[in-house]
Amino acid sequence: MAADLRVLADAGAVAAAAAREVAQVLAAAARAHGSASMALAGGRTPRGLYRCLALDHRDDIAWDRVHVYWGDERDVPHDDERSNYRMARESLLDHVPVRPECVHPMPAVPNEPGRAAAQYEHTLRSHFDTEWPTFDLVLLGLGGDGHTASLFPRSPALDEASRWVVATTAPVEPHGRLTLTLPVLTHSRSIFVVVSGSSKADALRCALADGPDRGCPASLLRTARSPVVWWADAQAAAKLGPWSAQ
Repeated sequence: MAADLRVLADAGAVAAAAAREVAQVLAAAARAHGSASMALAGGRTPRGLYRCLALDHRDDIAWDRVHVYWGDERDVPHDDERSNYRMARESLLDHVPVRPECVHPMPAVPNEPGRAAAQYEHTLRSHFDTEWPTFDLVLLGLGGDGHTASLFPRSPALDEASRWVVATTAPVEPHGRLTLTLPVLTHSRSIFVVVSGSSKADALRCALADGPDRGCPASLLRTARSPVVWWADAQAAAKLGPWSAQ
């Protein structure tokens, strides 16, 4: 499926524009079927988006009807500064009226990522009774090596065809990770990938301009059933050629 690329001037503009559309997607889902489901991204780039949601769209979304999940997590306690859960809580969840029972973090089971993956898959299957979960929205980032969620280049996890959650190994600390699998991501109703900075330019070109490649896991999002929206700043999009900042 053709990429839907939105290029904005800088990271702040990307965060603001993406947050507006996130609010629209979640509000529409809640109206359509009574609740909305969103899987959050970790890393540094989504933090600005989360802050925009908390500051600018707190009243635009029926947060009490939003179920929040995670696309990946690091093998650290929830209070560790490297935790994706902690980052999302501090930048978004502590500032919006989401119900505690609707927040579903990946479990922290130190040094037992396989057990944690099985526990989280059980959680997901208790909420989704379909072959694959159908999140209303999945938010993703992009690593400089082309990884997305915690699906790393040439990882065996890229070949997973039945499990929803697996343990993976990152090339950097903390090495232990949990991640949703590629089929889970590609069965989502909407996927937003948020990218900023010149350090991501080669990875974004690989993801969008080259063919699907296990060496660039983000390029495999082209198999998604629904359109994937790529939100990039001008620096990240610098090697894509015809697109320019709006």
